[in-house]
Amino acid sequence: MYLITMLGNLLIILAVSSDPHLHTPMYFFLSNLSFVDICFTSTTVPKMLVNIQVHSKVISYEGCITQMYLFILFAAVDILLLTAMAYDRYVAICHPLHYTVIMNPRLCGLLLLLSWVTVVSLFYGTSLGVYLSSAVTQNSQRNTVASVMYTVVTPMLNPFIYSLRNKDIKGALTSLLGKKQ
Repeated sequence: MYLITMLGNLLIILAVSSDPHLHTPMYFFLSNLSFVDICFTSTTVPKMLVNIQVHSKVISYEGCITQMYLFILFAAVDILLLTAMAYDRYVAICHPLHYTVIMNPRLCGLLLLLSWVTVVSLFYGTSLGVYLSSAVTQNSQRNTVASVMYTVVTPMLNPFIYSLRNKDIKGALTSLLGKKQ
């Protein structure tokens, strides 16, 4: 599942960056979402795979704090990027004649930057505190299943949900893979 997540999201990034027709706000946000999903999954899954292999649950305090910081950072950026994508679709549907004026490259870059800045300023301290204080009192079996669902399954499905059903992305992927062969 980790490899599918990495490959699917990487293909979306490559397709969007290689096809000039996909250099629009929607695909800009989509490729950033794919990048964040790669980072989000990569913060926990490699250590989890090592732990499974060596039958150990040991992680250093510094490693745990770093992993939690990155996990919360990428999870929150994921949510804010989905919000920016929703705003982009709202403008495209409700204000189609003004879409190119409203969703200009400057605004898209600003929305992306605000996603990162908001996450760092709001979620860093509070999320870490809540997570660490509640980690002791919860059922570990249920937490393991839930953790796998939102750290591996959701980022794996995002490329399929948001893009692989899209004819523009399919065309770009066909073109990209056709050039490589």
